[in-house]
Amino acid sequence: MKELILLKCGELALKGLNRRTFEDVLMKNCRRRLESLGKFHIYSSQSTVYVEPENEDIDLDEAQDRLLKVFGVAALTRAAVVEKDFQAIQRMAPAYLKNLGLAKTFKVEAKRSDKTFPMKSPELCRELGACLLEAYPHLTVDVHHPDVTVYVEIREKAAYLHTDQLHGAGGLPVGTSGKAMLLISGGIDSPVAGYMMAKRGLRVYAVHFVSPPYTSEHALEKVKTLCKKIAPYCGRIRLAVVPFTQVQEDIRDHCPEDIFTVVMRRCMMRIGERVAKDNGCEALITGESMAQVASQTLQAIACTDLACQMPVLRPVIGMDKNEIVKIAYQIDTFETSILPYEDCCTVFTPKHPRTRPKLSYVLEAEEKLDMDLLEKAIQETEYFDIG
Repeated sequence: MKELILLKCGELALKGLNRRTFEDVLMKNCRRRLESLGKFHIYSSQSTVYVEPENEDIDLDEAQDRLLKVFGVAALTRAAVVEKDFQAIQRMAPAYLKNLGLAKTFKVEAKRSDKTFPMKSPELCRELGACLLEAYPHLTVDVHHPDVTVYVEIREKAAYLHTDQLHGAGGLPVGTSGKAMLLISGGIDSPVAGYMMAKRGLRVYAVHFVSPPYTSEHALEKVKTLCKKIAPYCGRIRLAVVPFTQVQEDIRDHCPEDIFTVVMRRCMMRIGERVAKDNGCEALITGESMAQVASQTLQAIACTDLACQMPVLRPVIGMDKNEIVKIAYQIDTFETSILPYEDCCTVFTPKHPRTRPKLSYVLEAEEKLDMDLLEKAIQETEYFDIG
């Protein structure tokens, strides 16, 4: 028996004349994710992407799991490939659709894309349903709320038998919307922010700031692990690690304590923008959520944004912590994010931060800083390819 995976593209079908470009990127991403499992023939036809294993020993269960995390895939299903002959479909269906043995009710849906097939869809549903009732006499038909829906699709090359589809990651294929640099701290919010922007088709790069000896090697390893966790969704991530100790000490020594965090964030945005441009990125991504902490008030965000010219994308800005945590659990980053290793954002945190900083006050404080330290930090940045 020959088996393959059918991918439904969902949102891509709305792309009109550009649809083929999006499908090509999706297929390229699928090939890259499946490369280590063996050879696959991947092609598209009639708004469906076909993933055919070229060897019988390929692990289709693992392939399915990987494809469920590919953005651009709205749904997928394993399907048996059958000759376009009703007797062949009739012989194959009872043996292949073994999960009907655990169901109580079912229905059959037919899609006849090949109009030369002699049986029309209602007849195909009726005759195949009768065949399955004979093979599984405990079943009853329920056309409204069945336990299992059996699909038979008559397409150009063959007929395909399968049951209910699995929901995919949705969104747009990574790489179709450009590149952006994620400021990843090691907390809960920033990995979720990166995941959400990758879902809209962005290729995600990442930048992390370290401040030894105030931050440990464990904190950096935690961030690398978070990048590995989101890489199945985002693709390979290039992580830039910026030494930030001297910049933070300079801010501590020369700026009023109540605006330390805002000034630090502005320095991070300046460095992040430079690193982003060096890697061909066109925007920054942060995990800021409105009013979650003192540096995320409207006034503080306005001060921060004025430190750079790039667009700053904040996909979790209107979400509360519970909503963010729910996604973190979904993408398996939560347990790593809460490991007790401090990142540089918690170093020298003021006891009473100013929640409504004025730009003039911030600019006056920044005049005392040695901005050459930012350039030095950029020059000493290390890179790691993860995923």
